[in-house]
Amino acid sequence: MSADSSSPGAPGSQYAAMNALSLRFLAALAFSLASLAPAAWAADAPAGAAPAPEPARTAVPLKIVGRDVIKFRSTVFGYGPTDRVEGAKSRLLAAYQKNKHLKFSTRHTAEGSQVLADAGVMFIVTPGDVDRAAGETTEAAATRSVDVLASIVDDLHAREDPRSLLQGFGIAAAVTLLAILLMRFILAADRRASLWFARRVADHVGRVRVSGVAMLDEGNWLRVARAAVHGVAWVAAGILAFLWLNAVLEAIPYTRPWGEQLTSILLGVLATVGNGLVESVPGLLFVVVIIVMARIVSRTGAAFFQRVTDRNLSFGWVDRDTAPPARMIFTGVVWLFALAMAYPYIPGSDSRAFQGLSVLVGLMVSMGASGTVSQGASGLILMFSRAFRVGEYVRIQDHEGTVIELTAFTTRIRTGMGEEILLPNTYVMGGATKNYSRAIPGAGFVLDTVVTIGYDASWRQVEAMLKEAAGRTEGIMADPAPRVMKTALSDFYTEYRLIAYATPTMPLPRAEALSHLHGNIVDVFNEYGVQIMSPHYLGDPAHEKVVPKSRWFEAPAKPPKG
Repeated sequence: MSADSSSPGAPGSQYAAMNALSLRFLAALAFSLASLAPAAWAADAPAGAAPAPEPARTAVPLKIVGRDVIKFRSTVFGYGPTDRVEGAKSRLLAAYQKNKHLKFSTRHTAEGSQVLADAGVMFIVTPGDVDRAAGETTEAAATRSVDVLASIVDDLHAREDPRSLLQGFGIAAAVTLLAILLMRFILAADRRASLWFARRVADHVGRVRVSGVAMLDEGNWLRVARAAVHGVAWVAAGILAFLWLNAVLEAIPYTRPWGEQLTSILLGVLATVGNGLVESVPGLLFVVVIIVMARIVSRTGAAFFQRVTDRNLSFGWVDRDTAPPARMIFTGVVWLFALAMAYPYIPGSDSRAFQGLSVLVGLMVSMGASGTVSQGASGLILMFSRAFRVGEYVRIQDHEGTVIELTAFTTRIRTGMGEEILLPNTYVMGGATKNYSRAIPGAGFVLDTVVTIGYDASWRQVEAMLKEAAGRTEGIMADPAPRVMKTALSDFYTEYRLIAYATPTMPLPRAEALSHLHGNIVDVFNEYGVQIMSPHYLGDPAHEKVVPKSRWFEAPAKPPKG
């Protein structure tokens, strides 16, 4: 590289010219041998063997006054990248000390592109210094280096020029004043916008009411609205501060390289974001297509199941009772399939962070939703098994009433006392359920009650009295007729269960019907002089507690005909 530093007109110029010619010949010969060597090695390599990968080259940047001029990667005449950087710095410094108004140019040779300062070679850009895979050439790299060096020289002149320094400080002061005014405007706009937005949110939140009750907390939503406006204001203030700092640094010659670095950082971030958005557009379009198709399919299925429910149709196992859970299952399967199809096309889905977050969310959902899944499974079992329907009168463990709602997670019943009970479906599945509405076809339900009468009363008389009391009760059906079952023979009494069928389907009328039945039983027993009691003895009574045959058919019992 010593020939590169010689200049015309120096003593011994003919010898220097001959030396430069010899060096160029040797360089051309070296590059020719280097280009032929890979071909020879490839010819000697066994068939099918892959070429050896090119070793990674370390790039050493040439920095002048805080600016990157070029990056050296290759070794030239035994000089590595670091040595070439030091040599280029020393030659540029020497040239600048000779002439502070340097004129830079390029000269393209077979070895590469040379960068000259006042016709003196400062350094050479070889093919090994550029990224040929990205289409970079030595000519473009050398031209870019010349532009950077010219900017450096201009900045050095500006640092020594009082007028340029004064102009730079004046621009910085003007930019600072403008930034202060804009910052005050942002703060004022933040206050006004937060008040206006808070009023709008309060108006909309106040309108969300169900049965006259406000469903949303106005205070919480006002805080959210103010936080959103303040967040936008802080983002705008941050952008303004960044632009102000960048402009001030670029206005002053001493700090101009730092400003240019901030600009390059901002442009790099914007380029990365822009490239990411452009690259994600096809994937986002595909995700939109999947969502639209899933929405169409789910709505079509929902319309089918709604038609089955409204018109009481039946298609195999799908009928009015199983259509709602079948609709939920169908919709869930469609959207799960759509999510699985769209997941690979979501921007960032292939990153480790996104995958780790997905695993974390899945783990949290699986651990926290175990009870919810159990409730949902129990609800589906109840729906598909048709254990009871809305409107039927049931007894679920200790709770009795009319079913008013059956969902995937809960069952809601209303008792005759006007109480509304919400039962988890796992609770419903965990015990026995009595359905009083399935005993007879059509509307109606079973109405039963239990009495215990001593053994000194004729069972035929007791049965007749219970049936007569049922016949007097309004709402009890004559067909099918009431029945009396002797359900137990205890130590001191017989247990009778009256089973009747009533027409009321709502909880309150059923409770009233049962109350009227109890009143009529008391009246009938009083009319025929039979006590409703369950005797208990501490000792054996003086007379036997038996019914003689002559009293078997006391009124209102009737002996069999014939």
